[in-house]
Amino acid sequence: PCATQNEVDKTDADALVDGPCWLIGEGANMPLQDEAMETVKNSGITLAPAKAANAGGVAVSGLEIMQNQMRKSRTRQEISDDLSRIMGALHDICREHGSDGTGKVDYVRGANIAGSLRVADAMVAQGLG
Repeated sequence: PCATQNEVDKTDADALVDGPCWLIGEGANMPLQDEAMETVKNSGITLAPAKAANAGGVAVSGLEIMQNQMRKSRTRQEISDDLSRIMGALHDICREHGSDGTGKVDYVRGANIAGSLRVADAMVAQGLG
């Protein structure tokens, strides 16, 4: 849902669950209220959390900054290839950390663990751990 934070309530979540919905990709930061999140999690619908689903925009911004610092123009295809690689790696790490061993993946859990590990690795790299 492309909604503002906490806009999707339990009634909305019930409608998604009752409909032919099999995947929810959060198009906003935390659009589901707590009760709506519980409804979706208990339904078995795959949920792509905003921190993962929206990572492409952040990644492309980073690629643009790098391009500007290098003072080298890159083609649309080069950027697209890099973005595909980045998002593919993000998907893989979310699956790795969110898998329950039965083939079901909790992408919220996977994205949270992956994000925490990245922060911890960065802290160690800076000598803080």
